[in-house]
Amino acid sequence: MFTGLSAFPLTPVTPSGIDEKGFVNILARLTEAGVDSLGVLGSTGSYAYLTREQKKRVTALAAQHAGGIPLMVCIGAYGTEQVLQLADDAQTAGADALLLPVLCYQSLTDDEVYALYETVTRHSSVPLCVYNNPRTTRFEFSDALLVRVAALPGVQSVKIPGVQAEPVRMQSLRKILPAEVAIGVSGDEFAGQGLNAGCEVWYSVCGGLFPNSARQIVDAARAGDSGCVSEQVARLEPLWQLFRRHGSIRVMAAAAGILGLSDIDCLPRPLQPLPAEACRDIAAVMTQLELR
Repeated sequence: MFTGLSAFPLTPVTPSGIDEKGFVNILARLTEAGVDSLGVLGSTGSYAYLTREQKKRVTALAAQHAGGIPLMVCIGAYGTEQVLQLADDAQTAGADALLLPVLCYQSLTDDEVYALYETVTRHSSVPLCVYNNPRTTRFEFSDALLVRVAALPGVQSVKIPGVQAEPVRMQSLRKILPAEVAIGVSGDEFAGQGLNAGCEVWYSVCGGLFPNSARQIVDAARAGDSGCVSEQVARLEPLWQLFRRHGSIRVMAAAAGILGLSDIDCLPRPLQPLPAEACRDIAAVMTQLELR
């Protein structure tokens, strides 16, 4: 489950609600490419903007169209009760794993975060991935808290930001975390650094729409070809530049529209679609890099 390429697809949203056809179109690209797992309703999947009923529907569609590929579902919410409800919904729909970020409005203590994860692991019957993404969640795990949470029954992976995936940091994490807990890198431009440093899985935004391009990087990592990994990630620098300029979710939404998988305007409000000039730049990069 927690190995290789974990593809995080966009959840296209139109004024009438979830674009179910568009979402299934995107999933089809991932299943045809044979990604190692699907990570739905992550940050790129717009979980923070969707209602519970919308999330249930997205999860049901993902389970129906996963094609036997393991399915991980994000259950992030501000309140513990809401998190548990989402965990129930995901497991009922057939999720193989849960992804849990910590959302903060009031600042949370380490003990409060530990209590959240302890409650969810007691409540759940499928593996859990710890989502450490301080840029969007406003909470950053200390090493001491990661050790406590990773020791909970059911925790099988930790998703770390790419800026923390340098070799020295990875060696430190590998020493303090249980051997059976997979470490995964996120932040696509740091994928090469993380994979070459020993991350077992790449939690990938790029892979959620261009799985074959992302697969080349993972395959090189599996073959132990660190030079090829670095070269492949560097080759995609024009895409990473677009991510930095516009935000990866906006770029992925525009790209899905350019590919005809959904509408160009497929982001939940208050997120807005990119202007025509930016979309032309994205289309040009897609062609230049032969993203697929």
